[in-house]
Amino acid sequence: LADLETELKALLGTWFDVGFLELRQITWSAPASLLEKLFKYEKVQEIRSWDDLKNRLAADRRCFAFFHPRMPDEPLIFVWVALVQGMATDIHVLLDEEAPLQDAAEADTAIFYSISSAQDGLRGISFGSFLIKRVLDSLSAELKELETFATLSPIPGFMGWLKGSLTPELMAEIVPEAEGRALVGVNHGGTPEGALLSLLAAPGWHREDRIAEALKMPVLRLVAHYLAEEKRSGGTARDSVAHFHLSNGARIEQLNWLADLSPRGLEESAGVMLNYRYEPDHIEANHESYRSGHAISVSPQVRELLTRNNKARANGRERQAAN
Repeated sequence: LADLETELKALLGTWFDVGFLELRQITWSAPASLLEKLFKYEKVQEIRSWDDLKNRLAADRRCFAFFHPRMPDEPLIFVWVALVQGMATDIHVLLDEEAPLQDAAEADTAIFYSISSAQDGLRGISFGSFLIKRVLDSLSAELKELETFATLSPIPGFMGWLKGSLTPELMAEIVPEAEGRALVGVNHGGTPEGALLSLLAAPGWHREDRIAEALKMPVLRLVAHYLAEEKRSGGTARDSVAHFHLSNGARIEQLNWLADLSPRGLEESAGVMLNYRYEPDHIEANHESYRSGHAISVSPQVRELLTRNNKARANGRERQAAN
């Protein structure tokens, strides 16, 4: 069966080579049967209603998909784009159906806020990197004012990693003592790492200003560590979404606190979302650095969050050398 799977995957990879695929923009005027498939296949930001879908296909929004010529009505993978001014930092604001319509010609930023593979049978055959690059080229040609191309992405593996990996040693390495004491004070006792996990487990913690403020910097530091330092056995980023975008040549640009307060967002990433930035002049270099040496490109803002654990690591090496 393993040999059969390998052969089938090779055949499907040939039949669905990106050179055969057609990039098409999906609009509100598309056939209802195609629009219904967007409801079915969307995996990142659930489409709640027809009004929600119409809003995502408005004049200041875009949806692009790859199609195979022999499957003209069946999307293989699709991406949603919001055309905005400045970096988007909150998914609820981005998807607000009541927000006024913006002039796409005045947008300076394209935000990719969801990418979904539609065909489970083609899992493992990568279309995503080609889709993003083709869409980036298409938007650049259409809208000359666009300067920034970025995502607003979930961090699906963070809370699972945190619950299974947060030790007193790791907490001390990443989170300053003052921030740890603040967590213990708000939690009315316990250890810093225990207090952090206890507070995040409390229902509605994000609605309590005092709790949210105490959690903000420790959680952001831990998220930065998870994204930039935690690796799979092969040396690639542990988080699946991070691996996808870093493989495609993006860099980790900005962490956004309380950007997704949906039950799923709180459960997976404590409400934190991330902007990955695609800079056309650096995409290829970032891709090669990550693929060849697993180097993760991060912005100065995120690097600052990593400063403490880098110093702690250096101090540890110095102590070992002295011993």
